[in-house]
Amino acid sequence: MVNIKATSPEVFSIITRSLRSSETCLTWLPCWYSEKLLKGKVAIVTGGSRGIGAATAKLFAQSGAHVIIADILDELGMGVADSIGGQYIHCDVTSESDVESAVQLAVAWKGRLDIMVNNAGITGADGSIVKLDMDKLKEVVSVNINGMVHGIKHAARAMIKARRGCIICISSSAALMGGLASHGYSLSKEAILGLARSTACELGAYGIRVNCISPHGVPSEMLVDGFRRVLGKVDIGAEEVGKVIGERGSLLLGRSGSTEDIAQAALFLASDDAGYITGHNLVVDGGFTSGYSFMSFLYN
Repeated sequence: MVNIKATSPEVFSIITRSLRSSETCLTWLPCWYSEKLLKGKVAIVTGGSRGIGAATAKLFAQSGAHVIIADILDELGMGVADSIGGQYIHCDVTSESDVESAVQLAVAWKGRLDIMVNNAGITGADGSIVKLDMDKLKEVVSVNINGMVHGIKHAARAMIKARRGCIICISSSAALMGGLASHGYSLSKEAILGLARSTACELGAYGIRVNCISPHGVPSEMLVDGFRRVLGKVDIGAEEVGKVIGERGSLLLGRSGSTEDIAQAALFLASDDAGYITGHNLVVDGGFTSGYSFMSFLYN
């Protein structure tokens, strides 16, 4: 076996090009290779204190990135940042100046910004459209849409100068199908898809890629809280929610999503392996939005 760690970057490049398509490569390369996918890259993850954001921040750091957690949950966020050797900044994404400060921190810390993960979001109030509280809707729009615009805007300003960069926006399966979330959350997440495609068209001229990830069935704190609210079960936990999703919300029977699944998707999109992918929505949903598993009797 070749001692990859002892080889020069040039030799490593030759080996990976020749072996990526082989089964041999799959047995020993990915673990070490993944640690180098984002080596030296500088990333910001909004909403990175917990859930999908925290999982993404940790995986990015394991893959060699310098990571800034931008969130309003200061104690949790500082804990995550300390654990990965990163930075933390208090950032309310509804405040454009807060987001701008997060980008400025990246530039001051490492001289540039390579990756922006716009993950911060809220669910919004449930209920009928005829009783919709417009003030609560404005709150969802302010966080989920305006916050996304702020993130793309200020990341782009930093990235245009370098003529490279990657912006990832976290949307949802609720942008693809009705009946999965509140009206406010659904409209905000679908708006993100349009925003990402539109900005991908503009920013591609500067070598900046803009993509979305649409998760489904990930028993994060946000989803578990939603289940508790809708079902009226304050003691329901992530494990129980995951079982429900695995039985009813996935074509992969018994398998629910995890925050790590979404982090892996973000890692791929942030890496050079996705260098020709932009304007794309990567749906990570266990096939839920692709078909009806309860019709499986058709195949018997």
